[in-house]
Amino acid sequence: MAVAGEHEPLSASRSWWIDGKAYAVEAHRAHSGKLLAKLDGIESPEAARALKGREVAVPRAMLPEPEAGRYYWADLVGLVVVNAECAELGVVQGLFSNGAHDVMELRGDGRTRLLPYVAAVVKRVDLDARRIEVDWGTDW
Repeated sequence: MAVAGEHEPLSASRSWWIDGKAYAVEAHRAHSGKLLAKLDGIESPEAARALKGREVAVPRAMLPEPEAGRYYWADLVGLVVVNAECAELGVVQGLFSNGAHDVMELRGDGRTRLLPYVAAVVKRVDLDARRIEVDWGTDW
C-alpha cells in the first residue's frame, strides 16, 4: 500500500497550472528531493524565481490512474480514519513527507493526530466507503 508521492503527478503531466495560468513543461528532472522544470515562457532566472514557492497543480483528468494499492494524496483527504476497535481517530486533513515516510494529519475530537502512512499502520484504504483502517491506539 503506497501513496503516490507529491512529484509523481507533476512528472506525468505535460502542463502545470500556477496561479491559474497553464505552462507547458519543456523538461523536468529530480534534484535533491525537488522537481526542477523548464516551463515554456519562463526564460530567465528572475522569472523562475518569481514562481518559487507557488502551488503547482495539474487537472485530475491529465493524471494516470494509480496502480492497485496506490493512492494520490488528494484522494485520501476527507477520509475517516478508524482503528481495529472501530474507534474514529479523525478525518484526514492532509499528508506530507517527513523524509522517512509519508504522514497523515488527522483532526477529530478537538485534537490533531499525526499518523505515519506505512504498511505497519495503514491496514486498508476503502475509497468507496471513504474510510482508512489503521493499527493505532486512541491514546496516541
